[in-house]
Amino acid sequence: MEFSTMSDSAVLSEFGERVRRERLNQNRTQAELATAARVGLNVIKRLETGDGCTLSSFIRVSRALGKIDALDALFPEPGVSPIQLARLAGRERKQASGGRGRRKGTGNG
Repeated sequence: MEFSTMSDSAVLSEFGERVRRERLNQNRTQAELATAARVGLNVIKRLETGDGCTLSSFIRVSRALGKIDALDALFPEPGVSPIQLARLAGRERKQASGGRGRRKGTGNG
C-alpha cells in the first residue's frame, strides 16, 4: 500500500482497520484490548473507525497487541554520516543547523 499518496484520513482508516484485524486475529474483544492497553473502550472504538488517538494511546495499544517492536521499522536508529562524524570529531551533535535555503525567522524550526 502506498501511504504517501493517501490522505491523512485514509491513512487513519487503514491503520484502524489493521488494528481491528489484528485484534480479531488474536480473538480479543474491544473491551479486552482496552483493558490490556489501559485505555478507555472509546479509544479503541475511535481508533478502529479511523478517528485516530493520541500517541500515548497508540503506544499502549501497540504494546497490548504485541506490536511495539514493529515501531523500530518505522523509525530505525539513525546512524551518523561519515561527514558528520569527521566534523564532530568526538563531540555529540546537540541541534540541527537548519535547512539550506530556509530563511531565518520563518518559525519553521
